[in-house]
Amino acid sequence: MELPDAPEDEIDDLASADSDELYEHHRIQIDKGQALLRVDKFLMDRLPNVTRNKLQDAIKAESVRVNGKPTKASYKVKPLDVITVTLANPPRDTDVVPENIPLNIVYEDEELMMINKPAGMVVHPAYNNWSGTLVNGLVYYLQNLPTSRNGEIRPGLVHRIDKDTSGLLVIAKSEFAMTYLAKQFFDHTIERTYYAIVWGVPAQAKGTIVGHIGRSIKDRKVMAVYPEGDFGKPAITHYEVLESFTYCSLIKCNLETGRTHQIRAHMKYLGHPLFNDATYGGDKILKGQQTGSYKAFVQNTFDLLPRQALHAKSLGFTHPTTQKIVFFESELPTDFVAALEKWRQYGQVLQNRIQS
Repeated sequence: MELPDAPEDEIDDLASADSDELYEHHRIQIDKGQALLRVDKFLMDRLPNVTRNKLQDAIKAESVRVNGKPTKASYKVKPLDVITVTLANPPRDTDVVPENIPLNIVYEDEELMMINKPAGMVVHPAYNNWSGTLVNGLVYYLQNLPTSRNGEIRPGLVHRIDKDTSGLLVIAKSEFAMTYLAKQFFDHTIERTYYAIVWGVPAQAKGTIVGHIGRSIKDRKVMAVYPEGDFGKPAITHYEVLESFTYCSLIKCNLETGRTHQIRAHMKYLGHPLFNDATYGGDKILKGQQTGSYKAFVQNTFDLLPRQALHAKSLGFTHPTTQKIVFFESELPTDFVAALEKWRQYGQVLQNRIQS
């Protein structure tokens, strides 16, 4: 008996958000009368359009499990066994149209590529964003490579970042690389660093935010933190204050998990929403006077950085083929730097006033 696939957890604009989830594509419960048969042969017969190489890669990357545990291709299925196949990309029926979109490729080899995504670019086609996305550009760029075989489009997404978040994304160029990298995200062994400008200065220069994250009960378009763990999924963010400007500060965040809008939701929960994050209330003056030259200064800085002040700065992981740890780092984009310099200058003015 084949059970329906698990539904994709998608919230309009949140479809392109940070996530280290693996998606269940298939769940099969073995019938009582099933004869003993190798799991690879069983799945080859039961799954449509699956190739032997693709299935072997999935088994090698521990994406095929029997009764919740990784299996080997030689395992013989038994009556009432439950087989699940989980992959990095959510199941989709919609074809992706290749588009010649410029891509900022900072590294590329036979297995993977590193993209520095600009703010404003949606990662994956979704409601109201069916074209102009990073995936449309990837499908065009990779159309002659293994990520597009037999008319089936597999653009290599292992993780995502929000539309208005800039920074690094790793793209898999083979089925094996995708499942291998996805396993590292799932096991939380990927090193991910983000830079953010937040309102106020956290009381502790370093800290860890622990709190489940799930859809807000009051507003389904945003994520909320549930510290008691009674809702949502576990989420852990480590942060460090790099610079303080009295009313704002520059922080570094390292993700232990990768939930949707994790940094944005966690920092709001801490009382320090991201600067100009309209979704989480950071697009208003939250520290300092609401009038006069300061109000004009903040509005001018909003204009320089018309999005949430969040940048995916670096990524570190084990390379699928070399088995060596690789690390990639990106420069802060110009809009982020412009806003940061404005706050540095304003912070210096405030310090001069205090000292005089």
